[in-house]
Amino acid sequence: MFHNGAMTAARPLTTSKDPSSARQRNATDQPPASPTTEPPARAPKPSRLLKERGILQEAQSHFAQFGFEGASLENIAAAAGLSRHNLLYYFPSKEALYQRVLDDVLNQWLAGMDDLSHSNDPEAALRQYIQAKLRYSREHPDGAKVFTKEVIAGAPRYGKAIAERVGPRLKAEVRTFERWAKEGRIAKVNFTHLMFIILSVTQAYADQEAQFALLLGKPALTEKDYEKAEALISQLVLSGLGLQPRTNI
Repeated sequence: MFHNGAMTAARPLTTSKDPSSARQRNATDQPPASPTTEPPARAPKPSRLLKERGILQEAQSHFAQFGFEGASLENIAAAAGLSRHNLLYYFPSKEALYQRVLDDVLNQWLAGMDDLSHSNDPEAALRQYIQAKLRYSREHPDGAKVFTKEVIAGAPRYGKAIAERVGPRLKAEVRTFERWAKEGRIAKVNFTHLMFIILSVTQAYADQEAQFALLLGKPALTEKDYEKAEALISQLVLSGLGLQPRTNI
């Protein structure tokens, strides 16, 4: 460049030596890293599932008999042929084991509620639902009793799950009943309380099984007793909805 008529040498341009700037440029020059994908979860081994099933069976029995507070992990583990330490490998705490027992009960009940909500045949759907609830009471009385004990105590450990999972299903069932009533298939009654009655009377055959058997002079209720209960409960419910049952008691 020229200054006062004399040519002066141009100063060489200086580049920044700041390493942080270089790192920033290098970082922006790099292509974006591809997102990492989580590996698919492995399915539990059959041996683990078998062991969990054994633990849950014993847990149901102990929680049904002693409640959450009275049952101990040591006794549950011993009944399942394990040490307490080994049981905690499968279920990290007593609370987790208790929650799983209740989850299994509720999953079975909700499956039946889903079937009822998606049916277009009121009589068949109600018969199937009542049959499924009574069958569960007969085949899994301890699980049903654990659930009852929790609810009677005010559901201190499972109330949120009941509200979040049962509430929406109950509303869906009521909507199904209302649709049937609007279509003239059933009489209009208080469908919410109808479901409460069905749940209660079928649950009684688990909670009160020993008393019912005692009053019948038997060591335990038989399959025939449950069949009679199913037929009568179905007849009462269907008649109350203005349906003529296909079979009579």
